[in-house]
Amino acid sequence: MKIIIISRKKTFYSTGRIIAAAKEKGHKVLFVDPLKCNVFLGEKGLDVYYRKRRIPGSDLVITRIGNSLTTYGLSVVRQFEMMGAKVINRSSGIVNSKDKMRSLQLLKIKGIEVPRTVITRNPENIVEAVKMVGGVPVILKPLYGAQGLGVMLAESVESVESIIGTLWGLEQNILIQQYISESKGKDIRAFVIGGKVVAAMRRIAEPDKFRANIHRGGRGEKIELSKSEKKIAVKSAKVLGLDIAGVDMLETSKGPLIMEVNSSPGFEALEKVTGEDIADKIIDYGVSLVEKLHNKRI
Repeated sequence: MKIIIISRKKTFYSTGRIIAAAKEKGHKVLFVDPLKCNVFLGEKGLDVYYRKRRIPGSDLVITRIGNSLTTYGLSVVRQFEMMGAKVINRSSGIVNSKDKMRSLQLLKIKGIEVPRTVITRNPENIVEAVKMVGGVPVILKPLYGAQGLGVMLAESVESVESIIGTLWGLEQNILIQQYISESKGKDIRAFVIGGKVVAAMRRIAEPDKFRANIHRGGRGEKIELSKSEKKIAVKSAKVLGLDIAGVDMLETSKGPLIMEVNSSPGFEALEKVTGEDIADKIIDYGVSLVEKLHNKRI
């Protein structure tokens, strides 16, 4: 089977693992850096050129589109979709997940619980916004971002006003979010592939830190999710239109709260902590989708 992997670098752990897993199973793999693509609309139809060469038809496209490449990368992904390739994750799901407010809105209207969240652009509304999420301390998050970058804990209204004012000046939109004290310094990452949780870990922050992201110094431990946690993780991925998703949730006495859903989740720590071969599962899932599609056409 011909498989295209769209990512910025082969050296990224998760990208490299997916490429290796595909090759080990005998598939023909083409790595594509979206920034080196030309998306072409011509007299004969649609094409994608990579390093000045036309990319031939492929059976499966696996996307690893990071935040910095969303706009341009999506043009490349959409082109492959329109050319008839089976794409995971699709552009619509990537769009839904990259905008944190959009993703939370979509989850909430489908009955999935999320932390109380406000977005505002009026300085006069900040005090009221803080009250709406339960008062200080509050979590401040950029509308776009990953790996905990830009996430801050503000312990006073004055801090909130100062931080948001500065970021507004840099044309950044910021979410004001409820601080869940009972989940201080820990969260859960569930990895969903094709409507099934294939691995999960609890991420634990360093002492006196509130962010549990592994990239921010946290550590992971393998856990077995409850039926309700698995159900909510799978539903969250489905609502956003994602075949593959990293679903982050907080444990509370009232049940899990979904923080965010990542359309291009890294899995280095998760593989090490759980012992699961996630790259292998991604390839198996993608191949199964192509085979089902092929069988329907016969």
